Amino acid sequence: MEKYVLGIESSCDDTAVAVVSEKGEVLSSVIASQAAIHSEFGGVFPELAGRAHVQSILPAIEKALRDASITEKQIEAIGVTRGPGLIGSLLVGLTSASGLGMGWDIPVIGVNHLRGHLRSADLEEERVSYPAIILLVSGGHTFLAHMQSNTEIELLGSTRDDSVGEAYDKVGRMLDLGYPGGPVVDRAAKKGNANIPFPRPMLHKGLEFSFSGLKSAVARYLDALEGEPVVEDVAASFVEAAMEILLTKCRKALKAYPVKSLVVVGGVAASPQLREQAGALCEEMGVELCLPPLRWSTDNAAMIALATWDYLRLGKAPEPKPQLQLSIAEF
Repeated sequence: MEKYVLGIESSCDDTAVAVVSEKGEVLSSVIASQAAIHSEFGGVFPELAGRAHVQSILPAIEKALRDASITEKQIEAIGVTRGPGLIGSLLVGLTSASGLGMGWDIPVIGVNHLRGHLRSADLEEERVSYPAIILLVSGGHTFLAHMQSNTEIELLGSTRDDSVGEAYDKVGRMLDLGYPGGPVVDRAAKKGNANIPFPRPMLHKGLEFSFSGLKSAVARYLDALEGEPVVEDVAASFVEAAMEILLTKCRKALKAYPVKSLVVVGGVAASPQLREQAGALCEEMGVELCLPPLRWSTDNAAMIALATWDYLRLGKAPEPKPQLQLSIAEF
């Protein structure tokens, strides 16, 4: 009887559950979105997120098993995000997974959320050729890493302040475009002209990132305006600056490390501008571009389940305990 992993992801605002085979086949993926709950705040309201997870988690688990047409007897292990994330949100997933593991008498493995994103590019089919440079860009994180295999990683540089995804969300709120900021800012940018000279913080300083200065520059520009801004031009100028920062750092990393591929993962990997420009960079540098399908770019439980298989193969089983500031170096 073939076995599967049940993945649970509740680190932030969406409740996600999935069933995944060892080869990365996704039998089911259920996501209970909280976008409507948080849209009026322009960002995630932690207390409301935790309450929504409580309401959604058990129905999502039941639906994931039903959609996959399997029973708990076919579950090899439960993988659940242990961090980083919001404490209230994490605890809902962790306690639910622990209860199920006890009842079903199967192991429960705490999964690093960032490892999940790294593995998202191999969901449904193997896409990544190693060694690889990884760019992870999401609402909470921005970093570059070198990976020799899917479990051997060296951090090259991360953001000193805001993530690029957070900057997107804040700019979306400044422009009254809605939440989440990534898709709406990208759509607006496609209609505008990048004619505002926003700064590119730390553009030529190593492989680390900084986006607080760019975000603040957008705020100062809007505060100084007399009259209404051309929203599309502000969005286009912001996106152009963000893309130049990200791609310049990727180019430096690709020059410094001989690799076969550039892997771009995380919620911002859904950006059409980033996908297009990363493709052009990879063609220029002679490496493969590896991207997760759009549905696996944002937070999901399938990536957590696939990462769980890595833990199982290596014989590592991190405890399902919340770790709010978990780094990528902590497997």
